[in-house]
Amino acid sequence: MIPTITAFEQSPDRGQGLARDMTVRWAFEEVGQPYDVRLVSFRAMKESTHRALQPFGQIPTYEEGDLVLFESGAIVFQIAERHAGLLPNDANARSRAIAWMFAALSTVEPVIVQREVSMYLERDKPWHEERLPIVEDRIRSRLDDLSARLGDGVWLDGAFSAGDLLMVQVLRRLGGSGILDAYPNLLAYVTRGEARSAFKRAFDAQLEVFTGKSSSQLE
Repeated sequence: MIPTITAFEQSPDRGQGLARDMTVRWAFEEVGQPYDVRLVSFRAMKESTHRALQPFGQIPTYEEGDLVLFESGAIVFQIAERHAGLLPNDANARSRAIAWMFAALSTVEPVIVQREVSMYLERDKPWHEERLPIVEDRIRSRLDDLSARLGDGVWLDGAFSAGDLLMVQVLRRLGGSGILDAYPNLLAYVTRGEARSAFKRAFDAQLEVFTGKSSSQLE
């Protein structure tokens, strides 16, 4: 049975590969698992039919037989558990990869999302200019630790894993901010992730929803 995920009918990221379904698409591509996509409008996301799948009215969702999941991290974990390629066979390495999945979503991403909220929703507030540097300092604190841990490594813990997939996607949210420029090893890390053929296929699939064309057709 081919799983079905939901994605934005009109993505607010305008084809940058940052909407949450991108992470799930990438995971499917890494393990070679076909999947179907059902596009939903912003209005439909808030209706009862979709909320029965995703109680918070967001995307993506995952349906396979009688299994329904929400939250992109949980869906990636499901894919990694079901298919070889995203979690190591060694039990200890597998546990470490899962820990990095949690670190990406629970430790690194929240401070980055705080910046996005500040930039897009709080720019008109009188305290915006004071708060933004504080938020960005919190991001740098996390990146300092992450950069030190990665060092000159290619991936976070040996071979590429679901932990790297999620971490790269989280760091991509800083694109255009200039914050990553101070961390050459993290910039190279993100570049390596984006260079993976599975990433490119997922990116093109999401981009095509927005533009009707793949990245190669837009060059």
